[in-house]
Amino acid sequence: MTALQPTPFVDEGPQPLVREIPRGADYPIHALGSLKGAVEAVQAATQAPVAIAAQSALSVASLAVQSHADVETLAGFAPASLFCLTVAQSGERKSGCDKLVMAGLREFERDQTASYREEMAEWSIAQKLWSTKRDRLLKEAVGSKAEKALAAQADLDALGPEPAQPLSPKITASEPTIEGLVKLYLTGQPSLGLFSDEGGGFLGGHAMNSDNRMKTVAGLSKLWDGEPPDRVRAGDGAATLYGRRLAMHLMVQPVAARPLLSDPVASGQGFLARFLIAEPVSAIGTRLGKLSPDVAEVAKVATSRRLNEILAHPKPVDEDNPQELRPRPLHLSGAAKDLLFEYYRATELAQAAGGDFEHVKSFASKSPEQAARIAAVLTLWRDLNAHEVTAATMGDAIDLAQFYLGEAKRLAEAATISLKIEQADKLRQWILASWPETARSMQRDTQTIVPRDIVLFGPNALRETATVKSLLAVLADHKWLHLLDPGTVIDGKARSVAYRIDKGVV
Repeated sequence: MTALQPTPFVDEGPQPLVREIPRGADYPIHALGSLKGAVEAVQAATQAPVAIAAQSALSVASLAVQSHADVETLAGFAPASLFCLTVAQSGERKSGCDKLVMAGLREFERDQTASYREEMAEWSIAQKLWSTKRDRLLKEAVGSKAEKALAAQADLDALGPEPAQPLSPKITASEPTIEGLVKLYLTGQPSLGLFSDEGGGFLGGHAMNSDNRMKTVAGLSKLWDGEPPDRVRAGDGAATLYGRRLAMHLMVQPVAARPLLSDPVASGQGFLARFLIAEPVSAIGTRLGKLSPDVAEVAKVATSRRLNEILAHPKPVDEDNPQELRPRPLHLSGAAKDLLFEYYRATELAQAAGGDFEHVKSFASKSPEQAARIAAVLTLWRDLNAHEVTAATMGDAIDLAQFYLGEAKRLAEAATISLKIEQADKLRQWILASWPETARSMQRDTQTIVPRDIVLFGPNALRETATVKSLLAVLADHKWLHLLDPGTVIDGKARSVAYRIDKGVV
């Protein structure tokens, strides 16, 4: 019997510092209930990934219904408000989906703006008349004899309060600061939506810069929780704005989303866990179907009619304050509550050491509440007067919550790894471009390097020993560097950790 000859080993050399994000699950469109038809119509009109159309539909539906009810959860009641984050590259027709889904909303805002102009004109006249009469009565009350002053005071009391200024009809914003949102709440509607198909402008703008990020994250988190935002300004005093609601949908490109997904401030405060995140598989290159001329109009009609019905429905507000919402309670049926509790048990167990959600605890712990919120949106979109979430709707909502939890796990893990890889590649480029010259100036071997060299001379952002050692290990794993034996002498000193740079890349 002839002995098998061993295959000679051939070193493949340095490997690319690239890690592809694993493919996510298909979007559970079957679970969208009465929103399913609208999503299918929008997807057919744009040929965008289903998840993009679904994110647009869910967030707009949330904006429409969040004024009317707070939903029962396993820990009390929560707003029917959803924060959505859609990650998709340019060309995926994010704007096309948003334009169709929000057509009814824009139409509603235009109609309300026309009425608002008329109301403002009437109010302006009434306010001037009231101010003029008040000023005259004040003069009489101060400068007249006692009897006339008393009569003027009685007239002032009878004058009544200043006419209330009409509320601004604006219900959406695209790139506000927290201060901007609070200002909108002060002058306008108690239910708002923060929507942007270019969310990178928000994430990279003033509201999320290093000075304001903590404040923005905390303020938006409070609004998701249903807690009243505060306004504190010199001269104006302090104001607590009760009964406000916020829905949110940001569409961002992967390059803008990655820093947010790996941001310790956003993760540490549970801000990211308040979002339903999706990054669908790209549809670019596959959109070859022919579209009928009226398909876009069908998509508009699919959402606009119901959206306008809900937006036009009177909001439950405080009798003395039309800017303070008083949503009614939306209860869970017994069977719906049982389903939600079972889902809670499953996600709780999976957060234990070694569990599927060990490293995304904040997302997993909020997922049961997300399911309840989604169930509320689906319920109220179907029937605004509903007083109970059924087991069937809760089952659908749990299917959707599971999808979003899976997406959060997949993308959060990928973002963490990608950031490290990005840093490692930055170090690799420095080693190849700058280290040889630096080493020669020190009369050192240009093909060996130790962590201390990088801490002293490397890129400013990477001059931290633990970070450097971690990134050098990544480069060694990818065969850009070769770990030398402990005790190897470099520059007259025995080194515990040292590397030789691959000869083929220098």
